[in-house]
Amino acid sequence: MKAVVATGYGPPETYTLADVPAPRPGPGQIQVRIAAASINPADVRLPGGDFRDVMPLEFPHVPGNDFVGTVSEVGTGVTAYQVGDEIFGLAVPRALRATAGATRPSLSTGSLAEYAVFEADTPFLTHRPAGLDIEQAAALPTVGLTARALMATADVQSGETVLVVGATGGVGTAVVPLLSRAKARVIATATAADADVLRALGAEETIGYATSEYPAGVDVAFNLALPSDHLTGVASAVRPGGRLLTITYPVPQQEWIGRDDVGLHFVLDMDGTLGGMREVGDLAVRGELPATIGRRYTLDEGVRACVDFVRLHTTGKLVVTM
Repeated sequence: MKAVVATGYGPPETYTLADVPAPRPGPGQIQVRIAAASINPADVRLPGGDFRDVMPLEFPHVPGNDFVGTVSEVGTGVTAYQVGDEIFGLAVPRALRATAGATRPSLSTGSLAEYAVFEADTPFLTHRPAGLDIEQAAALPTVGLTARALMATADVQSGETVLVVGATGGVGTAVVPLLSRAKARVIATATAADADVLRALGAEETIGYATSEYPAGVDVAFNLALPSDHLTGVASAVRPGGRLLTITYPVPQQEWIGRDDVGLHFVLDMDGTLGGMREVGDLAVRGELPATIGRRYTLDEGVRACVDFVRLHTTGKLVVTM
């Protein structure tokens, strides 16, 4: 099968499109013929060596977490799926097993390939609803789960003002519509070129990325882009008693933000306690959770998709179809 492959640690320019053996499912696993996948930060950060000391990879490594496809083979003991089922979801590389949830981890062989193997018993895989098209299903898993977890953790109330830092990315373009539906006043960081996109998604105001442009006294701030040890500027925008939520590493410490009167939350739900892929699909079909797709690629262009993710300013998700 064809797959995007990293043969050692390095930037995405070192990836290749290679012919590799198709993985086969073991007990409790399914093989999926991939229809489309989308790019996430881990797809380039892991092969880039950012976490090699704590989570070393085995090479050759096939990146890719988010996917949509058709079940092509079923391992022993699997009852939730059968050959021909159309499914979508999120699964992380097996090297991340220690961080992938305590009981029902969602692991795979990498979705930037014609075939991948997944664990069947996980809340992060589900049948693709008939009303969810292939590209949306490929783009939504990680950002949809993260956006829902942010909303559940923040408990945003009608009329509250929310600053979204990193609003033009995949998670940002997914969470802004949810905030708008919650009747929050959304202030989003964006380039001038992305302002219209974010306003169409529900942002009331867009601002630049400089800390000096941040408003003062917001009720809630979502950090979706800055490293979590560089959040003093974001924290300064939050009112006393407000909330600051972040999804980036390193896991933040209260003293790092220089405020003890702001609630600090690191949002990462690897067990699906705040909902799984079925809930993401339901929201998407109802039109409440759209995926913004910035660029589209074929598998033959999969290496370029990874390079573009790192080197270019991207809006929404980059989707690779097989």
